[in-house]
Amino acid sequence: MSEIIIIGAGLAGLTCARRLHAAGVNCVVLEAGNAVGGRVRTDLVEGFRLDRGFQVFLTAYPTARAWLDYEQLQLRTFAAGSRVRCDGAMHLVSDPWREPLALWATLRAPVGSLADKVRIATLRRAARRGSLAELWARPETTALTALRAHGFSERMIERFLRPWFGGIFLDRELETSSRMLEFVFRMLAEGHAALPAAGMQAIPDQLAAGLPTGTVKLGARVARVETGALFLDSGERIATRHIVVATENAGAAALLPEVGVPKWRATTTIYFAAAKSPLGAPMLVLNGEGRGYVNNLVVLSDVAPSYAPAGLALVAVSVLGDPTLEERALVERVREELRAWFGDVVADWRWLRSYRLPWALPARMPLVRKQPVEVRPGVWIAGDGRASASIQGAMESGEAVALEILRTK
Repeated sequence: MSEIIIIGAGLAGLTCARRLHAAGVNCVVLEAGNAVGGRVRTDLVEGFRLDRGFQVFLTAYPTARAWLDYEQLQLRTFAAGSRVRCDGAMHLVSDPWREPLALWATLRAPVGSLADKVRIATLRRAARRGSLAELWARPETTALTALRAHGFSERMIERFLRPWFGGIFLDRELETSSRMLEFVFRMLAEGHAALPAAGMQAIPDQLAAGLPTGTVKLGARVARVETGALFLDSGERIATRHIVVATENAGAAALLPEVGVPKWRATTTIYFAAAKSPLGAPMLVLNGEGRGYVNNLVVLSDVAPSYAPAGLALVAVSVLGDPTLEERALVERVREELRAWFGDVVADWRWLRSYRLPWALPARMPLVRKQPVEVRPGVWIAGDGRASASIQGAMESGEAVALEILRTK
């Protein structure tokens, strides 16, 4: 009998296991799938690395810094800025602290007034004030209400802030918590947005590699959880003192009905292979025109060349939500939109694969950070739905549960 069994080898479950192992406590991680990672997975398709949904890693995440070897991940960073498509052209909006030479272009960009751009600096300062614990305790409203209260014009919100933060939160309406808004802004100010050279799955792979051989058992689907025991699909009963349910929230609710299923935010990522990058720069392009399916676009091979075979480019397009259009029709609608941005060369881009992710991020407003959570005696729950909808939230939650179990041993 293992004293501690963790269900789910996503970031929360693996971080929980790493923290227990660091304290000299053995555990077993049961994963229903064929690989670790949960929602952080990468597929290799014709030599391209396709993350299952466009994701980025923020290097300032404090729990990630504690558990991950950044040098080993070979992180490749995005430029500190974006190109915004509006008024029929591309306009550069950069972080003046990181890209001072782009200050004039940023000031001239027709995404808002000079006062709006000054307010970015004041929002940055406010987000970095105090400790993270104090940030999470601040008065809460929606991100949109907070941006308006900060004085941003509707022009700045619609052309820049809505597509930028909407793409991060998968929430075009910006109903996400204002605390989450400030947290992400703080992380961007204190670190970089990056990609591991081998794809996002390198993150859970590295966490798993730090565990003793045999700790993670793949293809082990749990059918039922009881106090002091769990049952596999095969009917096998496994007795244990502590059970940590670290699956995504719908899976957790199936095992623990009292948990409930939160609202989820959906997204669709469409990948194209191109003969040449239409950007030539490692930065996001935001749709500031307020219409169309495309929210943002990035050439991932401009950020990390290892994402594409030599001589080719990998384009990732994000469409927020789960459009009702059939797959091919959606791809062609997106292609038509992008022809207006980059010209007829888009017709030659080859569609590789689309990922429709109805359960991409948990949506919680108000943001109730409940961790660690013991839902039954000896039965715990971990995941980004318990902290914040982010890589940091998942890892933080897993570590918090491990620390509480260690405290009670």
